[in-house]
Amino acid sequence: MAESSCPETTIVIRSFNEERWLPEVFQSLKDQSYQNFEVVLVDSGSVDRSREIAQSFGARIVRLRSEDFTFGHSLNLGCQVATGKFVAILSAHAIPANIHWLNSLIDPLRDPETAMVFGSQRGHELSKFPEFVDFERTFPFSPMVVDEDHPFANNANSAVKKICWEQYEFDEGLPGLEDIDWAKHWIERGMKVSYQPDATVIHVHTESWEQVRRRYYREAMAARWVGTRLLRHIPIEVFREFVWCLQDLWRAPTFRQNRNLVVEILRFRYEKMMGTVGGIIDSRGLSNPARRSEMYFRKGFPAVVIRGPNRAKIEERAVPSLKPGELLVRVAYVGICGTDLEILEGSLGYYRSGLAKYPIVPGHEFSGTVVAFGPRVTDMEEGDRVVVECIQGCGECEACASDSAIQCSDRREVGVFGQDGGYAAYVITRSRYVHRIPDNLGLDAAALTEPVAVVLKGLRRLGSSKSDSHRRNCAVVGAGTIGQIAAQVLTIRGHSVTVFDRNGKRLENLRSFAETSDVMDELRGFDWIIEATGNQEVLTQVLSRADTGASVLLLGLPYAESAFSFESVVASDQTIVGSVGSSGQDFSEAIETLPKIDTSVFLNESYPLERFETAWKRAREGSSVKIMLHIDESATNIASSPESEKVAAHIQPGSSAIA
Repeated sequence: MAESSCPETTIVIRSFNEERWLPEVFQSLKDQSYQNFEVVLVDSGSVDRSREIAQSFGARIVRLRSEDFTFGHSLNLGCQVATGKFVAILSAHAIPANIHWLNSLIDPLRDPETAMVFGSQRGHELSKFPEFVDFERTFPFSPMVVDEDHPFANNANSAVKKICWEQYEFDEGLPGLEDIDWAKHWIERGMKVSYQPDATVIHVHTESWEQVRRRYYREAMAARWVGTRLLRHIPIEVFREFVWCLQDLWRAPTFRQNRNLVVEILRFRYEKMMGTVGGIIDSRGLSNPARRSEMYFRKGFPAVVIRGPNRAKIEERAVPSLKPGELLVRVAYVGICGTDLEILEGSLGYYRSGLAKYPIVPGHEFSGTVVAFGPRVTDMEEGDRVVVECIQGCGECEACASDSAIQCSDRREVGVFGQDGGYAAYVITRSRYVHRIPDNLGLDAAALTEPVAVVLKGLRRLGSSKSDSHRRNCAVVGAGTIGQIAAQVLTIRGHSVTVFDRNGKRLENLRSFAETSDVMDELRGFDWIIEATGNQEVLTQVLSRADTGASVLLLGLPYAESAFSFESVVASDQTIVGSVGSSGQDFSEAIETLPKIDTSVFLNESYPLERFETAWKRAREGSSVKIMLHIDESATNIASSPESEKVAAHIQPGSSAIA
């Protein structure tokens, strides 16, 4: 790319969430034989890494809000900042196919009578077969000059003279075909619009069927506005699609791909025809701005959606518009919790009572990166690495003012009820519940913030704090995630710890700093007992075997109904403390505490989002303490593991635990 401050050509690339294809696009630009150019990326609200990729290749960035996007408006913004006398226009999913692409576009523009040049397009291996063939029908192998009776151009791959654009900008009101409108304008004024087949791009469309119909619908509306398609053309359009359908079916056997081309051909022709006919008929809606915004193609993102007991699959969710005070977080890691499985099974109390309703995207233990924010968010920036509180209140009531959202009558729990969670590429949340994480905490370990905060709140209710001065004998029953964290935190605070679990493998990593046992015969001599299994039978044993004066913290959920008599609790002067969730205070302390915890046992098994069912199966098996979903494969860790104090370093010399 040209280093000159005044290059001859500016390449304007329109982008919205195109991180998948932009590296190939920029690599192809880097390899061009003609290098006297600069690149401007016009980004209409991407929440992926599109802008980061473009900047890494030296492109300038022009940004506009997603809701302000039209094709013409985005191009006009790019042309405004272009310093070249020629402006090449490229879609971010159109990859130049050869090293002479740009030269083939720009060279004809040196003719004083030429206003615009557009190049050839070919399908990608991911393209739907009928569209692959349509590209060959639309873009022939011989050059031509467009005539006034058949105006045509395509801004996925074109170039214009900036001086011409300064006299006539792209129509910002059209939902497409701003290229044909612009070409038509200059052809009518005696300028030439030429087609150059050597300027070839590979145009990648990976649309759903709904998106295919929507694209042809908005293009048909625009075509009627421009005057290239009218009501009388509908029979011609239908007949043409019918003929092309037959031709596609005839050619399909020679197109070697492992997919059902017959169904694909029939569906594509149907959606294209319905979109085209509907757009021509309904073109009067073009004057309605609210309807225009609905027509633009917007890529969604994947999310695991639970729609009922044992009914879960990956669906596409639309990128939301952010309200004041809201953030959009790109999820990096999400931990699988027993609560997620209870939601799936329909056994969680919230769902049995009717408080919570399906559908829901689960996942309340996650970390990620801020990628966008709405109005009135002043304390966060794009790129901040963050975690999000699970329990969120209205933010206005007395309970919320005292950092006790769990008491808010309008509370929601991320990934549990009222708000979608982290089994998704993105999560939308209110900024007041977002916490930055420090550089010494990796995004993988940061996903443990929520369970650590849950433990810290429970210990606080039990009477423990990070400044504990009185050493106690503690029993932790259950060596799952909560039990393991509780054992480590108690040890860090100077207490003596014994951990009980029937699964001896889960106890292995604890033996360096705690006593362990796979048999819980009695609990005499323990001042504090943390029950972390949620099993009613185990709880009954804990309550009947606890020593006189002991305090029992219940951190396991859900406990079933029981006929247990509390006479022994009263007679033994015992204290039972229940605790659920956490607060902002606990999240802040958890972020401070995590670098002191050995998180390696929690981070040794993770799966991509598309393998969520495998991850759930592994979580049920219980062979690993924690199962993670690694959702953002590009996420980088500043620190992948604690680098300072480990739990063993906090054990007092000569410490012992009572078995």
